[in-house]
Amino acid sequence: MHIIVRILGPHKIKCMKHIITTAALFFVLLIVSAQTNIGLQLYSFRNEFKTDVPGTLEKISAMGIRQIEGGGTYGLPVDGFKNLLAKNKLTTISVGADFNQLDSNIQAVITNAKTFGAKYVMCAWVPHNGAFTINDANKAIAVFNKAGKKLKENGISFCYHAHGYEFGPYEKGTLFDYMAGKMNPTYANFEMDVFWIKHPGQEPIDLLKKYPGRFPLMHLKDRKPGTPGNQEGHAPDETNVVLGAGDVGIAAIMKVAKKYGVKYFFIEDESPHSMEQVPQSLKFLKGLK
Repeated sequence: MHIIVRILGPHKIKCMKHIITTAALFFVLLIVSAQTNIGLQLYSFRNEFKTDVPGTLEKISAMGIRQIEGGGTYGLPVDGFKNLLAKNKLTTISVGADFNQLDSNIQAVITNAKTFGAKYVMCAWVPHNGAFTINDANKAIAVFNKAGKKLKENGISFCYHAHGYEFGPYEKGTLFDYMAGKMNPTYANFEMDVFWIKHPGQEPIDLLKKYPGRFPLMHLKDRKPGTPGNQEGHAPDETNVVLGAGDVGIAAIMKVAKKYGVKYFFIEDESPHSMEQVPQSLKFLKGLK
């Protein structure tokens, strides 16, 4: 420090300390971001995007979020939307794909993923009438294995986002167990939405342990305590609460998720108050040890 004083003079020491402190803080934030890979599923702000796409992306960036799961442009030209993503330092890790498109037009899915530079394609719903059946499961398995192989050939990984209806009993386990056993892990894996694992009566950590490496993507979503579960894949939007305030067990999940293969985390808040809740959820996650 004495050498610095001689060279810069005492009047510049405070400025130097400020620069060092600011640089150190920025470095720490970069480390935290790299370690946690906390992103956002854009569906969280679907209502805000209806009226202000540029402003909503700016707000997301201002929260410190850098990774997103999306795939659409909310009515804007593709290039215009991509320019807004770049302006706000937002990188698309994963894009959604419709089940029927995976089945009948996989090239369109590939093109969309490459357009956004996404590493993953996820599908969040398998069409079915009434209860999800073994026939529905078999149809999904065939589509996912075939589409996943084609995506893999193009450098993209496929994940199915289970929604809760897959946990009906089947043989010695559930239909989800059946699907996990039949889907080729080289081509087709899963995105765990912890809300939709808890809601049908399952435990996210148990499933991570049962299928290590099969859940490279995770949706972080918490459930209002006292919410009755079901295997229908539906719940009122208002049951989505700030992470850590619900009964899903987010803190415990975060302690082990990476150990069992989760690579990317996306906050998804479907509540009408998501713009207020997401910053609180980020604060909760940053406070975890």
